[in-house]
This record gives sequence, C-alpha cells and structure tokens, in this order.
Amino acid sequence: MKKRSLAVMAAALVATSVWAQPVGKPVRIIVTFNAGGPVDTMARTIAEPLGKALDRTVIVENKPGANGAIGAAEVLRSEPDGSVIWITSVGAAAINQSLYPKLTYNMQTDFAPVSLVANNVELFVVNPKETARDASEFVAQIKSRKESPPIASSGKGSIPHLALAQLEMATGVELLHVPYNGMAPALTDLLGGQVAGVFADVPAVMTYVRSGKLKALGIAAPQRHAALPDVKTFQEQGFANVDSNNWYAMFVSARTAPNVVQQLNKAVRAAVADPAANAKIVQSGAEPKSSSPEELAALLKSDTEKWAHLIKTRNIKVE
Repeated sequence: MKKRSLAVMAAALVATSVWAQPVGKPVRIIVTFNAGGPVDTMARTIAEPLGKALDRTVIVENKPGANGAIGAAEVLRSEPDGSVIWITSVGAAAINQSLYPKLTYNMQTDFAPVSLVANNVELFVVNPKETARDASEFVAQIKSRKESPPIASSGKGSIPHLALAQLEMATGVELLHVPYNGMAPALTDLLGGQVAGVFADVPAVMTYVRSGKLKALGIAAPQRHAALPDVKTFQEQGFANVDSNNWYAMFVSARTAPNVVQQLNKAVRAAVADPAANAKIVQSGAEPKSSSPEELAALLKSDTEKWAHLIKTRNIKVE
C-alpha cells in the first residue's frame, strides 16, 4: 500500500514538474504561415497577454511550408512540456488530411487540443463593376448568361475554394474557379478587374468593403457579421449550407500531460479575454472565441468530417 502511495505521489510530481522545469523557459508559438499574415497577426496579438497569464516570455516563430507540415513537425519533435504551442487555421487542422494522402501528421493521434482562439467567417466579395446587389442576383445573372465570370481563391483546397464549392452545390451553378497562390495576389487581380469575385476571411477584405473598393454580396455563416450588419447571409438569400468558418486554434503535442494542457487552456482563455487583445481581434473583423479542449476536439472532429465529405463529393484534388 505504501509503495502504491509513493508511486502515485511520484507520478503526480512528474506531471507537475513537466510544466515547472526548467524555470522561466520561454513559450514558443509556432505559426505555419509567413510573418504578416492573419494567423501570424493573431499569434502576435495574444502573445503578450498569454505571457502575462503564464508568467513567461512568449515568442512567436514562423515555420511556413509543406502545407503546415513543417510547423507541425517542429511541435512534435519538441519536448512535450507545454513550452511549444501550434497555432493554426482550420486548413492544416481539419482539411489537409482529406487533401494530402501522405500527410506527415495525424491530428487525432499526434496533437492535443488546447483552445479555440477566434472564428473567421468567409465573405463573398466582387469587383464594384459587377451590377448584382447580393449573391442571389449574382447567381441569377450567371444563370441567365449561361456562363460564369472567373472567381478566385487562395488555392485549391483552401477555405475560400471550399466555400465556393459549397455555393456551387447550393445554387446548382458551375463557377469558373481560378486558384491563386495565396489571398494577396487574388485580391490584387480582383481589385484590378482580372477576376470577378472571391471568398475571403472578413479581416482580409473588410477595409476594401468599407471603402467601396469591393462589394460584399453574402456571408458564409449562420448569422450576419457584427462589423458588416447590412450583408445578408447566404441562408437569408435562399442558399443553404454555405457555411465556412476559418477558425484559428491552439494545439500541443499529444504527449503533453493533461494538467499542462489545462493550464495552457486557462491562460489562452485569459489572453483572448484580455481587453486590449480582444478589442484588436474584433477590430480586425474576426470574432474572439476561446473554448475548452473538449469543445475544440468536438469542433475538429465535426469539421474534419464536414470538409472530407465536400472534398470527396466535389472530387477536389491538389497536385
């Protein structure tokens, strides 16, 4: 009985010391995208309040490439002591495994969910030269012309591409998809009139919409966006199941002790709720949104199944 008690105490000490050693070890947030992008900006927005909540220095590191695999590998090869956190969008977490049969990581077995950080819904925007006032009129015009104007995306299999595929399924129209290598060049050509429209995260296009440089025709979410209250949802316009949330969330190695995951979750919740960080996220057009690890696990599972079904149904493939 004494030996059993000692073993339990030893295990508890190990679990506790995982987070405590070494004292003052910096926490690294791994971003699998280039500096200056939306996920990078989100990481840097919450880094300072996260550091305060953890009483540690928090460093943001960019590890882009291989569709998230380079950053994922960096997290998995690091010590599972809570000092290395992966912040990613829904793509690398819930979509990649359906697009890349030889993906080098498995979200279900390799990573432990920590917390959601933000919701990022997709907005369908067009060049102001387009005469349609909303998505319903835009689709009607396409049907009457029997042809589709070119619609951009940030790449095959990206959330903007999948939102476009949802719209095709909801309307029965075939849209001329023009994939770009990222959102920046897609927006450049949209502003220049080379393509007619694009689905994009609200933060990426909100400034253009407010200035009149782009026209918003519909939002791919269950309800209207607080920053753009006049833009109708696709559901309101008669198009069901056009719902694309490019959420951002934090994960750690699955080998991380459960009590460490809980401590990180508490800290992330505090960081997202920090008044300055929260206001900055809202101002960007994203929705600050934390969660429990269990809630994030459920969201990851449901979205993995949702996007896998769409990718299979639409036979979406990437080179």
